[in-house]
Amino acid sequence: MNRPSIYTRPQKPLTIPVRARREPEALAKIETPEVITVDKVTECHVTPDDVARRMVEYLGPVGDYLTLEPSAGTGQLARALIASGHSSQELTLIERHTKLAASLYGIAPTINRCFLEYAGEVKGRAAFPRIIMNPPFRDVRKHIAAALSLLGQGGHDEPATLVALVPITFSHDDAEELEVLPNDTFSTAKVHTKIIRFRIG
Repeated sequence: MNRPSIYTRPQKPLTIPVRARREPEALAKIETPEVITVDKVTECHVTPDDVARRMVEYLGPVGDYLTLEPSAGTGQLARALIASGHSSQELTLIERHTKLAASLYGIAPTINRCFLEYAGEVKGRAAFPRIIMNPPFRDVRKHIAAALSLLGQGGHDEPATLVALVPITFSHDDAEELEVLPNDTFSTAKVHTKIIRFRIG
């Protein structure tokens, strides 16, 4: 009796069902934001949102105050001012870095200048009842002095107020220390900071 060998392939070819292949869906293109290179002199240290909000609160109530932001950088403080109800038309932003200044034009009136040069030119001819600033840490004393030279009540009953974010080592006889910020607020700059306020009038 002839038995079929277990190693003998059947006459019928083996088939394996295969699903039809589909073209993979095209991946959505990811838009990458433009990276702005900032030189060391500009020292653009972006103010965190929560810190910016508190700095605006320290300025005082919303009103028709001309408000200056020197060395405006990416406009974090200006955005916080507008979000709290301040009019963009009452803001003046100063930024020396051309590309950063270009990004600020849509936020509020912007002057593409070095703040120290601007302050020297308009001293005695311009006064701002409100100034809010995160100045370059390296030249913080020069920038604070220049800002104070532009601080004035401008006909308001409320004292003229300047709120600034500065290195913790900065001191000034007329400055009120409001809060010391966590050490990691500007971790890349490796500078510990605090918020101070000047009031005149």
